[in-house]
Amino acid sequence: MTPKTFAVDIDGTITENGGGRINLDALAALRHLKNMGHNVIFVTGRSSVEGFLLSVFGGTTKIAVGENGGCITLDTNEHVRLGDITKCEHAFQIIESEIENVFQKPVFPRMTEVVLERTFDIDLAKQLVAKKNLDVVLSDSQYAFHINSAGIDKGFGFKEVMKRLSISKEDVIAIGDSATDVPLFQVAKTSIALGNASEYVQSHATMTVSAKAGDGVIEALDKLAPILSEI
Repeated sequence: MTPKTFAVDIDGTITENGGGRINLDALAALRHLKNMGHNVIFVTGRSSVEGFLLSVFGGTTKIAVGENGGCITLDTNEHVRLGDITKCEHAFQIIESEIENVFQKPVFPRMTEVVLERTFDIDLAKQLVAKKNLDVVLSDSQYAFHINSAGIDKGFGFKEVMKRLSISKEDVIAIGDSATDVPLFQVAKTSIALGNASEYVQSHATMTVSAKAGDGVIEALDKLAPILSEI
């Protein structure tokens, strides 16, 4: 059997208690998959550098897709920028000037997106973006609001990784919890929504589990174990 490639979100997926702390049991399970010969690649709304560092210290595949698909980190100083941060910064200036309580979120430096606090009505901002014909998209990762270049999402970014590594959709298993993971689900044969995912996210997954976040990842891998053990 061909090794599988796991595309795994970070926040709300392998974290615990909503505080950003990594569920170490979930991380150990993912590292075990890597040791079995599978790829485990983090696909996150955080910086791709943060995802890459987690892969280094966590013992998973040393590639990360970050900024909701806008940037891929392949090595310590090798980044593939798919998004255009200038468009995002321009959109932020307009949104900030016309909508109340819009603030940038203090985050690890971004190369292709703008990250905002979840302190305003994102639907109102989306209407403004459409009205002004801005070439960006807004999304809610539950961790933050994100402004990305139009066409950029986790699925788009991960497809670039699939091309580079010659990975087939048949061999991709995606795991996530938020609406930003739905495009990632669409490029995977198997997609798993965790117990903390909304009904909308779960409706787009091929499999759901009842446990939340890191515990949900462990439950999902237990269900997949008979297939994975064939390698």
